[in-house]
Amino acid sequence: MRMAYHVTRDRFGTLVEQALRELPQRFAAFLAEVPVEIRRRPGPVTLRRAGIEPGGLLLGLYRGHPRTERSVEDSGRLPDVIYIYKEPIEQICHSEAELVEQVRKTVLHEIGHHFGLDEDDLTRLGYG
Repeated sequence: MRMAYHVTRDRFGTLVEQALRELPQRFAAFLAEVPVEIRRRPGPVTLRRAGIEPGGLLLGLYRGHPRTERSVEDSGRLPDVIYIYKEPIEQICHSEAELVEQVRKTVLHEIGHHFGLDEDDLTRLGYG
């Protein structure tokens, strides 16, 4: 049985930052006001709201209003935020290389939601 691959919180944060730095500038400019937060794991309420079955994994979450659905009448909304969950990502990775790739994929997946992509779109792009 292969074991989960664990790293320090600092190392994990570096991997998230690396994934964000690799974004093309034309996309990165639109993310300046979207914080990316690293959390240990999602709570039960978050899992339930995301439609994740008990025992299921949630690697990341975009909470906000996609750019493609915004209008000038959208004042008063809570700010967008992207959550990246360290423990579930580590749980499915078994090496440094897998962890680096999964963090990158998860970050890009959640950013895709910010730009209005749905799960089918993200799967077609290889970020599903």
